[in-house]
Amino acid sequence: CNEERNSSVDQEHREPPQIKVELCTSQQGEHLYKTDTSRKSVRCDPCGNSFHDKSRLTKHLISHTGERPHSCSSFGKRFSHITNLKTHMRIGTGEKPYFCSTCEKRFSWKSEFKRHIRIHTGEKPYSCSNCGKSFSRKSTLKTHSRVHTGEKPYSCSTCGKTFRIHTGEKPHSCSTCGKRFTWKSELKRHIRIHTGEKPYSCSTCGKTFSRKSTLKTHSRVHTGEKPYSCNTCGKEFTVSSTLKTHIRIHTGKIKSSQKWPIIPQALEG
Repeated sequence: CNEERNSSVDQEHREPPQIKVELCTSQQGEHLYKTDTSRKSVRCDPCGNSFHDKSRLTKHLISHTGERPHSCSSFGKRFSHITNLKTHMRIGTGEKPYFCSTCEKRFSWKSEFKRHIRIHTGEKPYSCSNCGKSFSRKSTLKTHSRVHTGEKPYSCSTCGKTFRIHTGEKPHSCSTCGKRFTWKSELKRHIRIHTGEKPYSCSTCGKTFSRKSTLKTHSRVHTGEKPYSCNTCGKEFTVSSTLKTHIRIHTGKIKSSQKWPIIPQALEG
């Protein structure tokens, strides 16, 4: 009871907030901000958000004014914060401060680096609310979701037919050989032919591969998994191509005495 009484007495004798209203003048106009001198905090008048010091408020006010005081000396592009300008300048300098400790690849942008790390970790943070399938990229999920929604945002300029994905257009080209691709991800996989990069490694034997699908097939050498089976005789196979060749025995298109195709060494490990 004494504690409750003391608490009520404290509230009665507590000094009211001491609000000091000041004027901030910027290139985009004048704005009011309020300082609570009793709590040592400043409050933004347009939106009511509070900050511990005036410098943080000043940075925040840019979101209301649209002011962009920091400009790139090479391209003239302007930015609201100095950190955004520094990130932009890496285009010209080629600086790549983000380093992958697994494959030693470097990146200019943190977002690009985070997406790359998922190659090694297998993380797929974007999941489909309809079927539960997960993806490493938000853009891939967006494309996948059209299977459920039926959305077909791309249309043929000649006949008007609509499609879920691009058809025919290949905007991404390889600077080494000139080959063109529909998707940027296809181009990235292709470039590994020239660079020799193999970011996917087998946790059992350490062998590396340029494609995740090839690693998945290779891993069956260790696990013994044979997901492809013949509907006629029940025989199981590690890769689908071997099953297709086997089926021709039953259809009469190949004799059982003929030699089987040699499985690429990359798959056998």
